Amino acid sequence: MTDHFSKVIELLRLEAASVERAADNLDRNAADRAVGLIAECSSKVVVMGVGKSGVIAQKIAQTMTSTGTVAVYVHPSDAMHGSLGVVTKGDVVIALSNSGETEELVAMLPALKNREVPIISIVGNLDSTLARHSDVVLDASVDKEACPLNLAPTTSTTVALSIGDAIAMTVMEAKGLTAEDFAANHPAGRLGKRLTLRVSDLMHKSPSVGPSAGWLEVIKAISDASLGAVNVVESNGQLLGIVTDGDLRRTMEKTPPELFGRLTAEQMMTVSPTTCSSEMLAYDALRLMEDRPSQISVLPVVDADGKCVGMLRLHDIVRAGL
Repeated sequence: MTDHFSKVIELLRLEAASVERAADNLDRNAADRAVGLIAECSSKVVVMGVGKSGVIAQKIAQTMTSTGTVAVYVHPSDAMHGSLGVVTKGDVVIALSNSGETEELVAMLPALKNREVPIISIVGNLDSTLARHSDVVLDASVDKEACPLNLAPTTSTTVALSIGDAIAMTVMEAKGLTAEDFAANHPAGRLGKRLTLRVSDLMHKSPSVGPSAGWLEVIKAISDASLGAVNVVESNGQLLGIVTDGDLRRTMEKTPPELFGRLTAEQMMTVSPTTCSSEMLAYDALRLMEDRPSQISVLPVVDADGKCVGMLRLHDIVRAGL
């Protein structure tokens, strides 16, 4: 019986060893210069590759763009038929090719030289046309592909991607990109939402009653808003308290039925409830709700003067993906 597991482990270790070898082989001056060219680029980075190298080039371009370096992928064939207009003076070009003799890339070299853009090559053959015509050469050579026929680009693409990622992350650090900067480029991701989404983006219009409102009015206000609570405010909008479903139930449990008609919002409310501002990060509001002995599911939203401007629900924060 074929031991597939052992083969998978063997090939994983082969690829890991190839990345380790690439780290040993990488020229210090070449790596420093590549990082410097990209970090100081006044325009954009244009990444090129064909076939599997093209797929890796696209990944590197996307990684750079999401970490503070504007980068685009251009297919060399498209570039030779008009898309070369994307490349302008001030750009930096990164070209990927395992052989260093990819026809479409080699054909582009004169045009790139005419535009006076520096070329960084991630190449598996240091004695190749691409390497000889590059300003910076990053050695991505491998001894063997993971393919059993030693043909399909596998180990070589892993090494090229690893070098591209390492360069991109070093550039990110050199530029001093912060978590907030990263989040701004990832607004749909959890980190992006936690660092950018504010209470004002999720809050509801404030359901409010006055302190003298009767219990039926309070129930109606809670039902109409469907938020599980109602804010109790003075005539000038100043927040006095909040009546939640729980407050309502607890009050009615301890009040004789014949006295229900005398109940007011002021008697039922939680005084001086935990609040948040509309400018607070939604994630910080979530922590206000959860990091306490007894969790709460709604927060009144108040302005700097303590006037009620809305209500925020835990449900809306969770639904937003925080």
